[in-house]
Amino acid sequence: MNRIHQHPILEIPENRKKVRFFFKGKEFTGFEGEAVSSALIAKGIHIFNIHSRGDTPQGLFCANGQCSHCTLIINGFPLKSCVTPLRENMEIFPLIHLPEIPKDDSPLENHQKLIEECDVLIIGGGPSGLTAAIELAKLDFSVILVDDKEHLGGKLLLQTHKFFGSIEDCYAGTRGIDIAQILDKKQEQYKNIGIYTNSSVVGIFKDQKAGIFVENRRYVIINFKGLVVSPGAREKSLVFPGNNLPGVYGAGAFQTLVNRDLIRSSDRVFIIGSGNVGLIAAYHALQAGIQVVGICDILDKASGYKVHADKIQRMGVPLYLNHTILSAEGDGKVEKITIARVDKLYQPILDTARTFKVDTLLIAVGLTPVDEFYDMAVNFGFKVVKAGDASEIAEASSAMFGGRIAGLEMAKLLGKEIQINPEWNKKAEILKSKPGIIFPPVTVKLDDSFQPIIRCDEEIPCNPCTSVCPVSAIQLAEKLGTIMDIPRYLGACTGCGLCVLICPGLAITLARKLDDSSAEVILPHEFLPDFNVGDMIPVTDQTGQFLEYAEVLKIRFNKKYKTHLIHVKSSLKYGSRISGIRVQSPEVIEPVSEPSFDYIPENGIVCHCEMITVQELIDYIKEHNIRDVNQLKQVRVGMGACGGKNCSVLLSRVFQMAGVNWQEVTAGTKRPLSVEVPMYALINEDNSD
Repeated sequence: MNRIHQHPILEIPENRKKVRFFFKGKEFTGFEGEAVSSALIAKGIHIFNIHSRGDTPQGLFCANGQCSHCTLIINGFPLKSCVTPLRENMEIFPLIHLPEIPKDDSPLENHQKLIEECDVLIIGGGPSGLTAAIELAKLDFSVILVDDKEHLGGKLLLQTHKFFGSIEDCYAGTRGIDIAQILDKKQEQYKNIGIYTNSSVVGIFKDQKAGIFVENRRYVIINFKGLVVSPGAREKSLVFPGNNLPGVYGAGAFQTLVNRDLIRSSDRVFIIGSGNVGLIAAYHALQAGIQVVGICDILDKASGYKVHADKIQRMGVPLYLNHTILSAEGDGKVEKITIARVDKLYQPILDTARTFKVDTLLIAVGLTPVDEFYDMAVNFGFKVVKAGDASEIAEASSAMFGGRIAGLEMAKLLGKEIQINPEWNKKAEILKSKPGIIFPPVTVKLDDSFQPIIRCDEEIPCNPCTSVCPVSAIQLAEKLGTIMDIPRYLGACTGCGLCVLICPGLAITLARKLDDSSAEVILPHEFLPDFNVGDMIPVTDQTGQFLEYAEVLKIRFNKKYKTHLIHVKSSLKYGSRISGIRVQSPEVIEPVSEPSFDYIPENGIVCHCEMITVQELIDYIKEHNIRDVNQLKQVRVGMGACGGKNCSVLLSRVFQMAGVNWQEVTAGTKRPLSVEVPMYALINEDNSD
């Protein structure tokens, strides 16, 4: 069983209803309502289908219904298993090549045309959709909010870490999973907000109607006056040999398995991409008891917040900067990956290659806005706004503010005479700011009293430590005049430890001098301690360099922040430098003795639905002088189950490799439909209620 039974942050639900299901005729059990894909992965089953081209195995990739990798034959129908809830006695088989259309000669019965009306339809119940709904409801608009997950909150439901930003504006210092509950409870206060969960908007039409596929069973038509598009973003793929193997996940899919479904999907992971998504995924893996072998990025510095990168390195995870992925290899599933350093032109230096044994590779190389319905609505002349990642990729703290603004913008479009506070726009811009200047660390000399040592030395939008200090001992530096300023200790610390507990980057410790040779340091620790008072544990500096073994003096758990405070006794020499506790041993990150790879980048898959390689596309583009993406449909690119949503973001690079200026290429026609709707649902023929 690959279930998570203990977690430092998440509560393990009790008394979940078990159901039996059958995979290839063999009986298994899972939890009712969980994704079929998760139930299978919990049983160690990772190969879901065999593609008709080359008998290539495929498994889960996005866990978000945005691709077709996880398609299975479920009760006779080809369905995306990541958005299909498990039910009693399901008969499940791998999809081998192309599915057969089920025979159904029964006459039409029990047809119903279900229609609802609202002032505003909101697509997506993440942080921006929820805050938009709340603002509109306050102004007495009737709202229908549609989300394809069981619970509202979007990606907040996957975030076990504390958020950056400000406490006043976006719940900084609170974990994403808790913010989701706060926003959900707020929207429940308004009777003029109607909610459809486990449901998808599958089409919008020129007569100002939308089609909703409700709970994967029935079809409802919504008449609306205004539209808010906030369905978030989909993860980008990456082209390299082996990129289609089961075990290659989008980072969000991994977080879904680990943090939502409590599936220990992996033993050893490697991560491509050092943005906040990749860095946080590494942290979530460690909290779930999964080894993180490393993170690589083609850039020369981590693209996420420095405090995130520092934190991960302190845990014992190396960052390989100026490195790229060469290949993933394995027999039906990822078994090893190879990376190499790149030169100034970002080309791999093959004699620097290193191979690591892993069972999972996470792709965290960016996101693409899911904004197709917005573009359609604009073309139809609808009153429409977009919010969150559908508008601009940013942190969830920004999405919450952006949703509030989008809600008021929609109210104005619908004739409400209101003023949007100009300070909101300023705050929203600050919250989505990229990291700024990195300042040199401040030298600290310890004395007999505790004092905070703050290792937040990069300009990022965050101020919980200054807000929570009861004596205002920590203040922002006031260089920029915003929460982008870095915090500084001014003196008079009481030793309460609140700043240590609330810091989202775990970038603050408390330290004091015990005697002429030793110090006491208080460290934040968001893991279940595997040590006791009196043990000697490995401690590191800010960026993960091992310093020494320190003695555990005390272990305290703060229930509000779900964080342990670990008191250690160290040498006085290192007391002011100790920043964290290493949680995985150095042996975990060692490569195999000899690199193993066959580096032919042209073998990388661009279109996973139809298994089209880079080289095939380059040859076709050159041979037929292609200058229109739509012409690639002749070789099935963009014609698969994902509707071209994943391969489309990779095509600019392919055209460049074929010697074609991307600016001269006509863009492909978008296909917004992302969920397959069976005919019985469209006519509401199912009468199983």
